[in-house]
Amino acid sequence: MHKEKINSPSRDVWRRMKKNPLAMAGISIVSLSVFISIFAYVVMPDSTPMANEMSLPLSIKKPGFHVEMIWLRKNKLIEKPSWISAFFFGEESKFEKIPIQKYAFNGADLIYEEYAPGRKNSSPMHINLADAVYDISADAPEVLAKNDSLFFQDMQGLFHRESIASLRMQIQKNQINQRTFLLGTDRFGRDLFSRLIAGTRVSLAVGLISVIISLFIGLGLGSIAGFYRGWVDNGVMWLINVVWSIPTLLLVIAITLALGKGFWQVFVAVGLTMWVDVARVVRGQIFSVREMEYVEAGHALGFTNRRIIIRHILPNILGPVIVIAASNFASAILLEAGLSFLGMGAQPPMPSWGVMIKENYGYIVVDAAYLAVFPGIAIMLLVLAFTLLGNGLRDALDKKAVRR
Repeated sequence: MHKEKINSPSRDVWRRMKKNPLAMAGISIVSLSVFISIFAYVVMPDSTPMANEMSLPLSIKKPGFHVEMIWLRKNKLIEKPSWISAFFFGEESKFEKIPIQKYAFNGADLIYEEYAPGRKNSSPMHINLADAVYDISADAPEVLAKNDSLFFQDMQGLFHRESIASLRMQIQKNQINQRTFLLGTDRFGRDLFSRLIAGTRVSLAVGLISVIISLFIGLGLGSIAGFYRGWVDNGVMWLINVVWSIPTLLLVIAITLALGKGFWQVFVAVGLTMWVDVARVVRGQIFSVREMEYVEAGHALGFTNRRIIIRHILPNILGPVIVIAASNFASAILLEAGLSFLGMGAQPPMPSWGVMIKENYGYIVVDAAYLAVFPGIAIMLLVLAFTLLGNGLRDALDKKAVRR
């Protein structure tokens, strides 16, 4: 016997969402941003913490710039983090990456000329082949050459014997490569593409945690105001009106100054200013469902007010709350970028898009406007995506629009 397919409310909402191309575009951009933020240190070229690998000779290079790089051991012990830490926070490189113009081998030495734009001649640099490949302490015995082989001790106390030909092959194969900067470099020679990717995580993290804080406060205060009414409602509404009367940015700045500058303080500051919208929506929705039959049935069965609110009322009013949460997500991203631009949000070298615009907005009037334009476009796209998503959810959840 053929079974009829039962459409749940969530499936109906998703079906209506798929008919809205703008909403699907917003979902696609948000999904891509979430993927990039999760796998940031896997996909970006500079996987060091905060994508903060500097190379001053490569200052302000245009998109598509490429140069030959040589990787030399830093000759210091670098503790290897766990794979979880490396996945989420990056890993300090064991190599110093130097842009070069040319290189050559001379016996047991590697000779290279650093990339020096504007200078016709630069002094060649000499480094022992073993020192270029292994961590060799300054206190260790010198590298000894004998019969086309090198004898040396690394920083961990291990003795090595490597042929000169083998060391040359390792350097050519693993430590000299061509590097292309897709979006160019900033004034410190950092890869702009990597910092944009890392900035996606900052913006989404601020938006997510700020929205969670605003939902926690707004759902709590809005629920008790709408359910209990009377003096409880009057008290909550007085608090809502006081917070509502203060300009949002001014309130965020005041909270930030009270808590101090920093990345984590932005979460709290933004979250404490966005709960008002949630509380007003929840209060109004509970007013409309408070006298419904299922609420009266809960009272008749002896359920506590807490259970009625959490288990029965809130699940039935989540539609408008989700819409306002999507809108608040976009607002949180803008507020974080604004605070960082003003110097009260994320602090350098954290790759916040607002910080990147602040550091580079002066280049807009010269031939390096991309340094500020690219992060600005990233902010615009992500905010637009959440706005389109919120509008799509509003239309999909509007039962009156569906009946029309």
